[in-house]
Amino acid sequence: MSATAGQAQGERGLAERLGLKPGQVVQEIGWDEDSDDELRESIEDLTGSELVDEDYDDVVDVVLLWWRDGDGDLFDVLTGAQTGLADGGQIWLLTPKAGRDGHVEPSDIGEDATTAGLSQTSSISAAADWSGTRLATPKTRR
Repeated sequence: MSATAGQAQGERGLAERLGLKPGQVVQEIGWDEDSDDELRESIEDLTGSELVDEDYDDVVDVVLLWWRDGDGDLFDVLTGAQTGLADGGQIWLLTPKAGRDGHVEPSDIGEDATTAGLSQTSSISAAADWSGTRLATPKTRR
């Protein structure tokens, strides 16, 4: 395998760890200069389309939410992020890892997510400096 092929597979693997699939629409909220470009590019490569921004007004499959301590009220942002989320959609909350500037305590994430009607389903190392927490809307009862 060439170095380029290995690199491409590694980049694609970042998006695959998030459970993303080709054709999904991913909305990005909270981008800033510290956001991980390698992860962003891997998502675009895997899904086959560019990330859409906060102003996108159609339904999305996944919300990619970059969040740092001090960014404001996480509950409000999580509630707003659900507005355009497709049934069965998910939010990936990306926060700086422990020891990094802007780190958010897991207990704060859990409290705000639960209050916003979301459940934490998994946590991963999403990128070199970022942890990812998968948040899902509860399945509706029939």
